Amino acid sequence: MSLAGREILLGVGGGISAYKAAELLRRLQDLGLGVTVIPTQASLRFVGSATWEALSGRAVLENLWENVQQVPHIKAAREANLIVIAPTTADLLSRIAGGVANDLLTNVVLATTAPIVLIPAMHPEMWLNAATQENVEKLRDRGVLVIEPDEGRMTGDDIGVGRFPEVTRLLSEISKFVDLNSDLLGRRILVTAGGTREPIDPVRYIGNLSSGKQGYAIARAARNRGAIVTLISANSSLAEEQGVRTIHVTSTEEMSSALNVEFAKNDVLFMAAAVADAKPLLVSDAKIKKENFLSIELVQNPDLLAGITKARRGDQVIVAFAAETGDIDIAGAQEKLKRKGADLLFLNDVTDGAIFGSEETQGSLLDSDGEILSIEKQGKDTLADILLDRALIKLG
Repeated sequence: MSLAGREILLGVGGGISAYKAAELLRRLQDLGLGVTVIPTQASLRFVGSATWEALSGRAVLENLWENVQQVPHIKAAREANLIVIAPTTADLLSRIAGGVANDLLTNVVLATTAPIVLIPAMHPEMWLNAATQENVEKLRDRGVLVIEPDEGRMTGDDIGVGRFPEVTRLLSEISKFVDLNSDLLGRRILVTAGGTREPIDPVRYIGNLSSGKQGYAIARAARNRGAIVTLISANSSLAEEQGVRTIHVTSTEEMSSALNVEFAKNDVLFMAAAVADAKPLLVSDAKIKKENFLSIELVQNPDLLAGITKARRGDQVIVAFAAETGDIDIAGAQEKLKRKGADLLFLNDVTDGAIFGSEETQGSLLDSDGEILSIEKQGKDTLADILLDRALIKLG
């Protein structure tokens, strides 16, 4: 079941963290979801309707008494596949728990049969208040997902529990709760991410700028779609993804060893890591003195992709990645795809360090059957799902 075409209703409560819901909206869109915003009147004091309309590309629903002939609360309640309220204030928690429907958002909540996710954010004293905690337990007993707030800096100098959670955690918990997408259920996906490092001496190495974000995005998306995911991560500072088995490596040799062990167990391999092309011929056991650090003799690393394709079974799919600078050579990339024996190759332009470390990407997706798909600038999470969709087609 694909996320594309699914409808989320994003309610926005009247708290200072209302602005953080803007990032959540964009990340939900990156997953292929359609998002309609219903702000409370209080929330519009923090973030106005123009912002929500610009980000969502849709009209904002803010008043129970607009377009009455359409019965807007019933229409919105029936069209939503999921309702998320971020931030959920203490007042909203109380009204929803009590079944109060005195504005458009609470009317929709009372009328819907869709799953509901509440994301509380408030000062610690309000979150820990007995009335708030009773409302949270009451809502959880009814099957509502109430996500625990983070602990940290609040408005002013306050520190404590009640902070709006990081969006990556929100997406993970929402995905697990609603199970919107399970088309990879039971499939085994292997992903490489990050950039390998080749030691020169105990303190220096040859490396690259890869952050691992694209590989982690693929692993996360595959997990959210039901796959059993193994991630081989090379020198990435990103936090480990819950539900993803992660193997940490440093060098190309270590990544090769991990691939040799893991590849046969998996249906699809995404070679998203940036693998060093060369390594020092000799590695010094001691730090090389500056006056002696004049040149390094290099030898080529083995081509991991070409090697792994020779060991593949007929029912396995391999997705390769290539980074170029300057004029993109599509013909050369097609020849590379054929030579290395992959099924798909994503090619992007990294001139001046573009793409590396960014949340967004763009490029061309080449298929072994000759098709070329242009990928406009978009979130790496979005590309992850596009790649998974194409890999599923290759799996048949």
